[in-house]
Amino acid sequence: MGDALTLDPHSANEGPTSTLLHHIYETLVTRANDGSLEPGLATEWSIHPDDPSVWVFKLREGVKFHDGADFTAEDVVFSMERVRKESSDFKGLHSAVVGAEVVDNYTVHIKMSGPSPLYVQNLTNFFIMDKGWAEANGVETPQDFKAGEEKYTVRNTNGTGPYTLVSRDPEVRTVLALNPNHWAQPPQVTEIIYTPIKEAATRVAALLSGEVDFVQDVPVQDISRLEQTAGVKVTTGPENRSIFFAYDMGSDTLKSVSTGDNPFKKAEVREAFALALDRDAIMKVVMRGQSQPSGVAMPPFVNGWTEALHAYGDPDYDKAKGLLAEAGYPDGFSVDFHCPNDRYLNDEAICQAYVGMLGRIGVKANLVSQSRTIHFPAIQNREVDFYLLGWGVPTFDSAYVFDFLVHSQEDARGGWNGSRYNNPEVDAMIKSLATETDLEKRNATIAAIWDKVQADRVLLAVHNQLLAYAVKDGISLDVHPENQPKMTTVTFD
Repeated sequence: MGDALTLDPHSANEGPTSTLLHHIYETLVTRANDGSLEPGLATEWSIHPDDPSVWVFKLREGVKFHDGADFTAEDVVFSMERVRKESSDFKGLHSAVVGAEVVDNYTVHIKMSGPSPLYVQNLTNFFIMDKGWAEANGVETPQDFKAGEEKYTVRNTNGTGPYTLVSRDPEVRTVLALNPNHWAQPPQVTEIIYTPIKEAATRVAALLSGEVDFVQDVPVQDISRLEQTAGVKVTTGPENRSIFFAYDMGSDTLKSVSTGDNPFKKAEVREAFALALDRDAIMKVVMRGQSQPSGVAMPPFVNGWTEALHAYGDPDYDKAKGLLAEAGYPDGFSVDFHCPNDRYLNDEAICQAYVGMLGRIGVKANLVSQSRTIHFPAIQNREVDFYLLGWGVPTFDSAYVFDFLVHSQEDARGGWNGSRYNNPEVDAMIKSLATETDLEKRNATIAAIWDKVQADRVLLAVHNQLLAYAVKDGISLDVHPENQPKMTTVTFD
């Protein structure tokens, strides 16, 4: 389980980072375990009766930031301006926002570029900051994480959440204490000691020895053993996250390819890579049955998912070799293959398995295994040719996948499009989703985009993750579909 990359609430759109920040900062709306939206710092939200392009938010009164400052509409407007700035990794969620304005202390209007009936779904990871605190500390702009920028917000916080930051030692230990002035009923957990433990065996040993009470990502190879261990309880469930491979299919040449050109620009090569992938073998051998193989890079939680997109074929190595020869690579080629080793369940082992599969068609994939702290910036800085990535969908809608992974890099969109995919027709369809009010027409556009993405082999889906949490007996915590367990929901038997 990895540590938060930063404590800046608008800097890194990444799972473990958001998980920690949800305990310190709060959002206007929250996502329940069943996927429904619940009130957070906003108690009500609606579309303006006289202007369908305006969302109206009624804010919770009597809320205070950790330093004692009052929470008001000004903080929401400031946070909206901040999260849309260039260095924010969340700006793609607000690409249709024109601006926000204070109506009164507890009412905010958010103006969209057109009617956006689903925009509220984008707000579950929109953390609200104190305007005065940010200005006093010179942090009006988010940290640029991919550039390695250091800011006051990286190690200091001031949210409205149920816990306050006591100490922070990155990659070692972060301590949170109960916020005695929080507006909600106090949770049963009064202190959180967040301890990142990279090695799977060490994580499990820490639970069995009593060093920790809860392990978030139980290694698949240990689930069965822990289920039979006295004093330990294991809870499992599906995660709203897809694991996939991607490659630079836009550049004319690649840095690490032996051929001097870019094989991934050729449809035959992308098809060959798809035919070399044995998803069932990865599920059975690498994941010990704890994954859901899929032919599309979106989990079933997401609007736009269909059984037809989910379906996938068997590997065909002979056909794949024939396609490589047809593309001009009868002897294959070599390419660097970048993979994280501390983010997803068995991420490095998945990559190792695919290296072997590619070897069967003459492709030598040179595995570059590294920490996510290096891997993610390398993707966003367009420094890798071929890589593994996982993607959760907190909005439960395909537009989130398209905005970040498929749309060309332009303004707020395309921030994680390491494929360099650039299709103006697809871009136009993606943009239309933000303000399309006819849901039937919108869903038809989503289907058309997926058809094109699948046909072009932009994202090579492997599987959807399944999760397992392990806790000491006497503790109850349900699996969260976003894999963002909240200690406020823990109960003691």
